[in-house]
Amino acid sequence: MTAPDPLDRSSTIAVVGTGTMGQGIAQVALAAGHHVRLYDAAPGRAVLAEQAITERFDRLVEKGRLDAAARDAARARLAPAEELGELAGAELVIEAILEDLGAKQQLFTALETVVGGDCLLATNTSSLSVTAVGAALRRPGRFLGLHFFNPAPLLPLVEVVSGAATDEAAATAAYETMVAWGKTPVRCTDTPGFIVNRVARPFYAEAFRLLEEGVADPATIDAVLRECGGFRMGPFELTDLIGQDVNEAVTRSVWESFFQDPKFTPSLAQRRLVEAGRLGRKSGRGWYAYDGAARPEPRTAELEKAPAEVTVRPGGQGPAAVLPELIAEAGIEVVEGAPDGAFDGCIELPGGGLLCLADGDLATAFGDDRVQFDLALDYRAATRIALAPSDTARPETVQAAIGLLQALGKKVSVIDDTPGLIVARTVAMLVDFAADAVAKGVASPDDIDIAMRLGVNYPLGPLQWGELLGADWVCDFLKLMHTTHPTGRYAPSHLLIRRAASQERLL
Repeated sequence: MTAPDPLDRSSTIAVVGTGTMGQGIAQVALAAGHHVRLYDAAPGRAVLAEQAITERFDRLVEKGRLDAAARDAARARLAPAEELGELAGAELVIEAILEDLGAKQQLFTALETVVGGDCLLATNTSSLSVTAVGAALRRPGRFLGLHFFNPAPLLPLVEVVSGAATDEAAATAAYETMVAWGKTPVRCTDTPGFIVNRVARPFYAEAFRLLEEGVADPATIDAVLRECGGFRMGPFELTDLIGQDVNEAVTRSVWESFFQDPKFTPSLAQRRLVEAGRLGRKSGRGWYAYDGAARPEPRTAELEKAPAEVTVRPGGQGPAAVLPELIAEAGIEVVEGAPDGAFDGCIELPGGGLLCLADGDLATAFGDDRVQFDLALDYRAATRIALAPSDTARPETVQAAIGLLQALGKKVSVIDDTPGLIVARTVAMLVDFAADAVAKGVASPDDIDIAMRLGVNYPLGPLQWGELLGADWVCDFLKLMHTTHPTGRYAPSHLLIRRAASQERLL
C-alpha cells in the first residue's frame, strides 16, 4: 500500500474531532506544509476550530516565531468540512474524538466508505485498544494508532502503535510521516497504555502509596523526587496539572486491561480526591490548593552539627559510591574501616550508628542503630536527600546523619521508616516496568527510553538508569521489597532477573 509521501506536501491530511488535541494535530500538519481538512460531528465546531488555529498562527507571528507569509499560506491550506464525505481526498485521517470504543468504531467504519483504498486511518486514542477500534474495519491493515502528546505542536513525541492487524507498510509509512513533520516517533505494539502510560504508572503509584502509608506528605515526596531524583515535577503536582480525574482514569484503565494485576493497582487516596471533585488546577484544588493559598513546604530538618569524622566500611556504597569523596571534600575526615559483615557498604557515624543506602528493606529490620538514605540521580548535584531512621536508631545517630548530609550542602527530609524510601523504590519500579515492556515485545529498549524522556520529561530513560544502577542492584532491591510486601507488586520481572544473573545489559 502507499501512504502520504513525507516529502510530498500536496497530500491532504484530515483531522476528525476538533478539541484541543485535534486542533493541535491539525496545526502540526499545517506547519509541515500539508492541506488539512477539519471535521467534527457537532455542527459549527470545525469552523470554530479553524478560527482557533488561525489565531494560534497569528500569535506565533506576533512573537516572531513565524513569518506572515508562512501563516497566510498555512491559513489557505486549512478548510473545515461540513460532511464526512468531504474527506474523500485525504491520504491520512487522524481521529481525535472522545474515548469511546463504539463511537470510534462507528466513525472509522463510515470513513472506510469515503476515503480511497490507500488512505491511512489513525486513532489518537491514549487508553483504548487500537486492535479493538480497528476490528470493525474491512481492511484493518491500514489502521494504526498515532498517539500525540498534549500540546501536540510543542511536544515532539508520537507513539506509532501497531494493532494486531496493522500492516508493517502502514506503520512504516506513518512513522516516516511523523519524522517529516519534525516529530520524534517511537514504534510500539498495541498494549494497555502503550509505552508512556504503561511504564510511567509507578511514578504516581509509589508516591500515592507512600502517602497512604503515612510515610510523608505530598510536598515532601514531590520535593525529594525533584531535588534528589532529578524529575522535573513531583507526582502530586504533576497529577494536579494533568487533572486527577484524567490520571486516575488512565491508571484504572491500564489496571483493568491487565486483569487487575497488582503491579498496576490504582490509589484509593486518588479515588477519594476525584470523588470529592478536587481535580487539580482546573477545579482550584487537588493535592494542593490553587486559590492563592501558599503551597505547603516540604519537611526539612533543622540544622545539626556535622561529625568531624566518619568511617567508611568496605564493600562500596553501590550507586552512592561518590559519597566518601563528597564527605572528604566537605572537610570531614574519612577513615577506611575494616570488613565487618553486615556493616559493609555503610558509613559508620560517631558512636557506632550506621548510615546506609536504602536497599528495599526496612531500616528497622536490621535491629540496630541505623539510618537509611535515599537514592539520588546525582549525589553531587542533588540538593535534598531523604533519611529514614530505624525504630531502634538513637537520636544522636539521626542528628549526626542529618548534620553530615547538611555539610555536603543538602537539605534533609526525615521520613518514616519505609522499604526503599522515595526515589529508590520509584526508580527501581520504573526500571522493572521498562524491562518488562521490552521482554513482552512492546517496544525496543531505545524507543522506551526515548518515549519516557520526551513524553514525561524523565531525567534519564528508565533502562539507561537501570544500566547505571546495575540490573543486579535493581533486582536485589525489588526482591527485598517483594519480601516486605509479598503481593506480587514488587516482584522483579523475568527479564530483570535474567539480566541480573547474566550481567547482560538492559539496553
